[in-house]
Amino acid sequence: MTTCQHPGSEDDTPVIPDSVAAAIHARPTLSAADGRADHSRFVQRIRRRYAGELACLPPGPPTRASMHQALTVLRDRGLPVPSALRVLRQLVMERLVVLDCEQQAPLADITRAVTELAEIALDEACTLAFAELDDLHGAPLVPAQADGPEAPPSLAGHPRQETQRPADTGLPARRAQLWVIGMGKLGARELNVSSDIDLIYVYDHEGETAGNAQGRNRISNHEYFAKAVRHIHQTVGDTTEHGQVFRVDLALRPNGNSGPPAVSLGALEEYFLVQGREWERFAWLKSRVIAPAACIADGSASALRGPVLPFVFRRYLDYNVFGSLRTLHRQIRDHAAKRAAGHPGRANDVKLSRGGIREIEFTVQLLQVVRGGQFPELRTRPTLDALQRLCKAGLMPAETAEALTRAYIFLRRVEHRIQYLDDQQTHLIPTRDDDLAWIAASMGYPDLCAFLGELDTHRETVAHEFDILLGGPTKTGCQGKGCQGGRGGSADDLRSVLPGLPEAFASRVAQWQDHPRVRALREDARTRLARLVERTGAWLAQGRVSEQAALRMADWIEPLLRRESYLALLQERPAVHERLLRLLGAARWPARYLMQHPGVIDELASRQLLDERFDPVQFEADLESRLRALQRTGEDGEEELLNLLRRAHHAEVFRTLARDIEGVLTVEQVADDLSALADAVLRVTARWCWQRLKNRHRDEPSLAIIGYGKLGGKELGYGSDLDIVFVYDDEHESAPEIYAAFVRKMINWLTVKTGEGDLFEIDTALRPNGNSGLLVTSFTAFENYQRGRGSNTAWTWEHQAMTRARCVIAPTLPEGAGPTPPTVDLAARFEAVREAVITAERDLPALAQEIRSMRERVRAAHPAHGDLFDVKHGAGGMVDAEFAVQYLVLAHSRKHPSLRGNLGNITLLRHAEEVGLLPAGMGRAAGDAYRELRRLQHRARLDEVPPQLPADEAKALAAPILAVWRHVLGSETPVAA
Repeated sequence: MTTCQHPGSEDDTPVIPDSVAAAIHARPTLSAADGRADHSRFVQRIRRRYAGELACLPPGPPTRASMHQALTVLRDRGLPVPSALRVLRQLVMERLVVLDCEQQAPLADITRAVTELAEIALDEACTLAFAELDDLHGAPLVPAQADGPEAPPSLAGHPRQETQRPADTGLPARRAQLWVIGMGKLGARELNVSSDIDLIYVYDHEGETAGNAQGRNRISNHEYFAKAVRHIHQTVGDTTEHGQVFRVDLALRPNGNSGPPAVSLGALEEYFLVQGREWERFAWLKSRVIAPAACIADGSASALRGPVLPFVFRRYLDYNVFGSLRTLHRQIRDHAAKRAAGHPGRANDVKLSRGGIREIEFTVQLLQVVRGGQFPELRTRPTLDALQRLCKAGLMPAETAEALTRAYIFLRRVEHRIQYLDDQQTHLIPTRDDDLAWIAASMGYPDLCAFLGELDTHRETVAHEFDILLGGPTKTGCQGKGCQGGRGGSADDLRSVLPGLPEAFASRVAQWQDHPRVRALREDARTRLARLVERTGAWLAQGRVSEQAALRMADWIEPLLRRESYLALLQERPAVHERLLRLLGAARWPARYLMQHPGVIDELASRQLLDERFDPVQFEADLESRLRALQRTGEDGEEELLNLLRRAHHAEVFRTLARDIEGVLTVEQVADDLSALADAVLRVTARWCWQRLKNRHRDEPSLAIIGYGKLGGKELGYGSDLDIVFVYDDEHESAPEIYAAFVRKMINWLTVKTGEGDLFEIDTALRPNGNSGLLVTSFTAFENYQRGRGSNTAWTWEHQAMTRARCVIAPTLPEGAGPTPPTVDLAARFEAVREAVITAERDLPALAQEIRSMRERVRAAHPAHGDLFDVKHGAGGMVDAEFAVQYLVLAHSRKHPSLRGNLGNITLLRHAEEVGLLPAGMGRAAGDAYRELRRLQHRARLDEVPPQLPADEAKALAAPILAVWRHVLGSETPVAA
């Protein structure tokens, strides 16, 4: 090996030929002159042959406009369109070599120019083909009665024939459309300079042509478009004295080279449903209609999204594609290895060898296909854009995305220089020393060692990340039984793994042997299931997980066996499997939540799961990004948005749950995050509902949502309902009806059950006049009710509720608006009403009696059972602390401003002690007891058991709270204000 030889495994190590190694040391330094464009033998040929035409292309980077201008000039010189297109390509390529090698043009400039050249050529070719075929056969038509979604024809290659000619229907007919679909780099607008173009031709409807001027020569649309495909190929792909415009490959079409040259939209849809293979999903990921330009401009080509999007992006997280991509990649590597056998230089393939361009593309596309169904913001074609989106979505660390971005740009620039040499579709590092030196110099390197060292670094980075994603057991952190890639028949048969399992788990798994769902699984899925069971058994033997966790996993996975992607996820991600078992073993409620929302399991794969907290700003930004992505593809229907909100909410709840179970968050932090999540969901729901309200009369609603109870106090737990009141301030004559419709829509969005479940139960009983009152109230009526103006006023218990109330959402005030009219800022107005209510003068003995009476009614509704202490309702429990705090606020906040804030019971107890309303130490002791009771209640709810303690264990916790109760609400007169 030389000092510049590529490091790597023995099987995959690209070997630098001795002649190149000698050149490295014979010519150690390079200059800009060594990288001139005229070293390219391709450029030399162009300059000799087309010296008189080079000036036809306007100066600067080729653009769509300048290429059209050059094409017009060439046509004016007498060249027919096919020849003019071929000459135009020569001119564009010569210009790109100069820009790239001598001026270091950005990669995007090069790929954009080549892509736009292909689009121009195909559009011109379509125009020529349609003109000639229309003269011969007439335009292909779709009868008016058939203009709509097409019934799929047979897949045998024989399209369904119309029984009636368009001319016989008596109805107007429109022209049937042919769409030229660019795949791969062409679809992604990242075409390389000597690439072929992968095309698929799809037409929108079966039918028959109108016939020529004499009404003869009618043919089916299928025949017409097959002829058009051949004509387009002649224009673009045939080799003439001027070469080709592009080599054309149709192998990606349905049924490959054995399929018809053009298929109808209906046939394509049925092919996807019946025969579409996993690898084809990766191919269609980058698909794009690129011609004719008129179909793109008028939007008719968007009909292709209907069958393509659900084929590429599945509704659920789809880890089945891992195995398919792994197989495809192995086939590509095997093919490359065979090509390189006996030819060491062929191992230096910047596209297909280890760490090459293809592995970057596979890495990106795999993450897109797996998650793009649920995260539409990941649906993008260009590789570099996709890397940034994956990073933004938290699916790839920023440093990894940046490293892969640098590697991709570097390898693509090397690939272009390899192809500039002779205009050959090759990706092999050249073996000629002068060619290799030219590549290094044209990329700005001072010597070959620097260039080859950079090449090695990038390829090792790419190979490492690719192996992490698709590698074997040593890469995934799982070794031993049941790991991905394991061998041995024992992992393929449930019966064979039973002897190695603990008794209870073995008994549970044994029930699967003849289970209909298990028997219906494909062979590879049954193998995955057996390997998961085997791995779980191994971890049980090692003491890494509990048997209770294994039993709960069995209960969780059984109803999901038809969704094989969950088996694939756990098999592909041992770390997710182990974290899932820990979560299931910790408590019952997580298992129930996972059964209701199994898709959230993928959150366990996040590298940042335990290091982050809920971020409401990012949460809303992500939802808005997904909304925009759905709008771009016309998928932003109401049901899809309902599901989008639910998936996002369930995922965040599960993230919080995982952090909770792992001990990363305190009970207070869990409540803070769940409350902030509810706030964010309410804001997004209000925003989206208002945008879709038919009778809305302004850009933003003048409506506020007031949160009470646990939402108001930021003490939400898992599954808590939301106590909310809606108020508006709007002088529009139809405001009551508009806001009533708006609120009904919001409540429906929040509560309706879809395939993804629901969001919250909504309780509006705290609105003025309770359930008999209006669903939404004007702010003036709300204020009058709360402040006791008029005959219809709030009760004391409603003022108690006000101590924990807060404005959750309110109209957004414009920045820099200066002093705001008092009628505009609903949040500030609500705070003023709240402060007025809680600081109002009161008859303290009467207040104390009312609160004691309310407490007795609550206690009667929740009687004690046996000798157990209820941490919430028992004497000295959480409710006693809460009622005591509410009394302190209503009785004394007028004199003590530190009690006015909605700060939570623990903080308010401490403040009451600080201002002398409680003896020294009493408030802090009660606050500590309240915190521990909350923790015990939280733990009990996770375990789905009653929140109760033995009475003797509860005495120490109840005593401080009872002391506060007796001090402020005992039989004697409460402390004076």
